[in-house]
Amino acid sequence: MPSIDRTLFRAARVLNVLVSYLPGGILRMVLKWAAFAGLAAILRGYVELNYWQTAAGVFAVYLATGGWKFTWVVIRTLPRDIRALVVLLRLTYRLTGLHRQKKLVHDVFRDNVKKHPDKIAFIQEEQKWTFREMDNITSKIGNYFFERGYRSGDAVAIFMDNTPEVVFLWLGLSKIGVVSALINFSLKKEGFAHCVTVSKARALIFSSKLVDVVDEGVSRLSPSMDFFCLGSLSSKPNFAFTDLESVLGSTSALPPPIIDGRRPTDLLLYIYTSGTTGLPKGAKITHSRYFLMGLGIYYAYGLRTDDVLYTTIPLYHSAGGIVGVGQVLLNGATMAVRSKFSASRFWDEACKYNATCIQYIGEICRYMLDQPVKPSEKQHRVRVAVGNGLRPQIWKEFQSRFNIPQIAEFYGATEGNSNIVNMDQVPGAVGFTSRIVPWAYPVSLVRVDEDTGEIIRGSNGLCIQANPGEPGELIGKIKVGDPIRDFQGYADESATKKKIVFDVFRKGDRAFLSGDILVMDDYGNFYFRDRAGDTFRWKGENVSTTEVEASISNIVDLSDVLCTEWKFQSPSHFSDFVGTEGKAGMAAIANLTVDLVKLNRNLQEMLPPYARPIFIKLVQSVTVTGTAKFQKTALKKAGFDPSLKENDRVYVMHPSTRQYEPVDPTTYQDIIHGKLRF
Repeated sequence: MPSIDRTLFRAARVLNVLVSYLPGGILRMVLKWAAFAGLAAILRGYVELNYWQTAAGVFAVYLATGGWKFTWVVIRTLPRDIRALVVLLRLTYRLTGLHRQKKLVHDVFRDNVKKHPDKIAFIQEEQKWTFREMDNITSKIGNYFFERGYRSGDAVAIFMDNTPEVVFLWLGLSKIGVVSALINFSLKKEGFAHCVTVSKARALIFSSKLVDVVDEGVSRLSPSMDFFCLGSLSSKPNFAFTDLESVLGSTSALPPPIIDGRRPTDLLLYIYTSGTTGLPKGAKITHSRYFLMGLGIYYAYGLRTDDVLYTTIPLYHSAGGIVGVGQVLLNGATMAVRSKFSASRFWDEACKYNATCIQYIGEICRYMLDQPVKPSEKQHRVRVAVGNGLRPQIWKEFQSRFNIPQIAEFYGATEGNSNIVNMDQVPGAVGFTSRIVPWAYPVSLVRVDEDTGEIIRGSNGLCIQANPGEPGELIGKIKVGDPIRDFQGYADESATKKKIVFDVFRKGDRAFLSGDILVMDDYGNFYFRDRAGDTFRWKGENVSTTEVEASISNIVDLSDVLCTEWKFQSPSHFSDFVGTEGKAGMAAIANLTVDLVKLNRNLQEMLPPYARPIFIKLVQSVTVTGTAKFQKTALKKAGFDPSLKENDRVYVMHPSTRQYEPVDPTTYQDIIHGKLRF
C-alpha cells in the first residue's frame, strides 16, 4: 500500500506540474480538478478507501502539491468575502428595487423629507437647512427654470464656491429633468470655458464670488447663454445676468410638474475629471450611478441615517458631491459643509457639529498630523473616516492619534465601474477583490508596459492578467445595463472610446480602463502604485501634463515644453514629497530667456493652483523620440539637483515669495529635508 500511495502521489504531482503549463487560466483549473477527480476515483475503486479516507487523501495530495497556499488564502479571506457578499447582495437588492420602481434621486430625497421633514439636512457655519426647507428651495428652482422654458435633457452649468446651495441647484434642476454640469471653482479662462461648453449648457449659474472668472471667460461662451447670479455683487460685470435669489422669492414652492417617461438610467450630472487628453472631461453621472456610489459606501461601512457627516471636500467633486451628499439625499443623514479646509480648525468644528463621520483625502490627513496636539482631536464623536489616499506610512498614526475606530478607505474613478473598498482596514490598501471567487466582482489587473503605459497582450491577442505582486492597470469588465458594471462615459464621445479596451479575456468583451497602476497581494488587497499615461496626482487632484504643456507653450511663444512629475523619498514621514500627497509638477521649457515673473502671473490666470508646476527648468532643447514624441525619462532622472550640469537653470515655486526662485544648494537641501513645504 505505501508503494501505491507514493506512486499515486508522484503521478498527481507530475499532472499538477504539466497542467500548470497549459494556456488559459480556466482550462488549467478545469484540468487540475479533473486530475484530482481521477485520483479520487482510483482511491475509491482501486485502493478501496471509504469516502472520508478518499477525501482526506485527495486533500493531502492537493496541499502537498502547492494547494496549501490557496487554502491559507481561503482561511484568511473567507470571513471578509462573506461580509462583502452580504454587502453586494444588499446593494444589488436596493438598486434593483429602485430601478423597478423607476425612482430618481429626487424621488428618494422626497421619501426622506416625508420621514423627517424637520430634521437638519445641511449645516454651514451658523446656517441650517431642514429637509422640508431644502425641498421647498429645490422646488422653487425647478419651477422657475421650467417657467423659463427649460426642459428635460437641457443642461445648466453650475459654477459655485463650496456651499450646500450647489446641491440645492442641481437637485432642483433634476426635478424637471435638467442636467447639471458641476464646474470646478478653481478653473480659469480656457479650462472654465471648456467645461461649460462641452456640457452644451443653455445657462450658467454662478456665485457672486466667482464673477471675475466668468467676466474673463464670457467671450468664449455661447452668445445665447443665460446667466444667473447667486449672491450680491459689488460692481456690475460686462454681461447681462439675472439675480436668481430675487426671482426665486416669488416662485411657487409646490412640487414642479412631473415629467413622464424618466428612468434611473437618465443623465443627472456632469462631474469633471482630468485625464490624459488635456482639458477636463465631463463624466456622465446617471441617477443609477449616483445610487451606486452613495449607497455602496453606506452598506460597505455601516453608515447610519443618524450620522452627521463633516466635509471640507468640494461638492463639485464625486467624493464630496456623491459619496458625501448621497448620505443626505439617499439615506437621510446630516452634512456639515466647510467652504475651505482648515487643518487648525478641523477637530474643533467636528466637535461643534457633533460629527460622527468625516471625509478625507490623503492630503487632509497629512495636514492634520502636522498640527500641534489639541484636546478637541480626542473629544469628538467621530467613529468613521471615509475617503481615499491615506497612505500606509501614516495610517496607524492618523487612526490612533485622532482616535478614529474605523477607516473607510475606498477607490473609484468618478466615471468608472472599477470601484473597490478596503473592508478590513488593511493599512495602505485601497480595496480588494476575492481570490476565492474572482468572477463575483469582475475587476482585474492587466499587465502594461512600464515605459509606454500600453497594455501587453499575449500571442492570442488577449490581455494578460497580472499576478499577485506584479503591477498592472486596474480594469472593470463592462456589462451594459447593469447598474454596477456599466460604463456611461463622458460628454465627449471620443474621450469615452479611449477609456474602453476590447478583447480583454475573451474575444469581443470590453472593459473600462482606470488609468491607474495598482498591485495586488496574495489575499486580493489592492495597493495604489502610479498613474498610467500623461497624468499625475497632486494635492488630491489629477493633473494633466498635456494641459500644462499647452498652457505654458502659449505663454512662452510656442516654445517646446515638457511636463512631468517628480517624486522622491523625503525624511519627513508626512509624505513622499515634503508634506504633500503625490508628485510635484516639473516643466522643462526650451527657451533660456523666459520671463518667470510673467510666466507665474499668466499661469495663475490659466491654471488652477494644483496644476501649476512646482519646478521650472529652462533648457536649450528637449529630447524628441523618432516618432516625434517628447522623451520625459531624462527629465525625471535629472530631477532638480543643482549640482548636476543639466540643472544649471532650475527654479522652484518658493512657498514664501510665491515666485519662481533659483534652486541653489541651500534651497535644494531645504526641499530635500522638508524645510520648504508646498
